[in-house]
Amino acid sequence: QVQLVESGGGTVQAGGSLRLSCAASGRTFSSYAMGWFRQAPGKEREFVAAINWSGGSSDYADSVKGRFAISRDNAKNTVYLRMNSLKPEDTAVYYCTAGGITAAHVVAGTVDYWGQGTQVTVSS
Repeated sequence: QVQLVESGGGTVQAGGSLRLSCAASGRTFSSYAMGWFRQAPGKEREFVAAINWSGGSSDYADSVKGRFAISRDNAKNTVYLRMNSLKPEDTAVYYCTAGGITAAHVVAGTVDYWGQGTQVTVSS
């Protein structure tokens, strides 16, 4: 069993930056690929970023490539999402996930655990 707790959300002006954190419980954290998804009001949940179990490879949605960076610290059981050059369309609830082994697994929807989400609001 893995429990995920996100933090770091908030309100920021367009062009600003935020760093989300996701702390995981359980000794098996390092065996999972980790991901971030988001859901904006009235829209379906969508993939944002993923990182494989070791942190050696990652993948991103086209809409965030070059602006967001995912990383993980297996010693701290934590995954991060650094978000730069934020846009109003990035406004959403951001969810941390654990599941699969590779980033491709996450992109394909292999998710075993979800966090409760953290709100990110970008004002214009």
